[in-house]
Amino acid sequence: MEKERESVAAFMRRLYERQLTSSCGGNVSLRYGNVMLITASSTDKAVIDSSLVGAVDIESARNLTPQLRLSIETEMHRAVYLQRPDVMAVVHSHPLYASLFASAEEEIDTRILAESYLVLGRIVRAGYALMGTEELARNVAAAVKDADVVLMQNHGALTAGTSLLSAFEKMEVLERTAKMNILSGVKPHVTALRTPQLEQIREAFA
Repeated sequence: MEKERESVAAFMRRLYERQLTSSCGGNVSLRYGNVMLITASSTDKAVIDSSLVGAVDIESARNLTPQLRLSIETEMHRAVYLQRPDVMAVVHSHPLYASLFASAEEEIDTRILAESYLVLGRIVRAGYALMGTEELARNVAAAVKDADVVLMQNHGALTAGTSLLSAFEKMEVLERTAKMNILSGVKPHVTALRTPQLEQIREAFA
């Protein structure tokens, strides 16, 4: 399992190097039999290694690495694996251009490039819920049922794949496609979070 944990860490570092997430943001996971390997919480994504990749029983949600504080989005990743037995890896991050579309009504046009259309397929949306909550996990699980690429309202993006490379490539192509949309003249009309939602964030993470 050590090799797989290092692969998860390597793709997390790669996500940061490609400026697809912030220093402590985002998370990467891999299905390994009945276990989910996932990056730990509050880790520096630029230097994360296998020692900071946790293990969780997918069925019971039991933390098999109690020495690590699991990502707050562990339940969201687990919900994807329970919903989609074919998914082997999940990438969640907050890429700049794609996140603008996640906060707007405009859709990302994947027809700009044949690669975008082929790699991304259908892009779906998950309704807003506070990060790290079971509600968000349910919203994403419902959305990913019919697609591999999910924009989470006022949050970020999630991609699912048959391998770490597959899930990572979808995130990378998603961000490039979102950027091309904006460069071509699409101007997302962003909707900011409302006061009750902002207060909820302050209370939850004070």
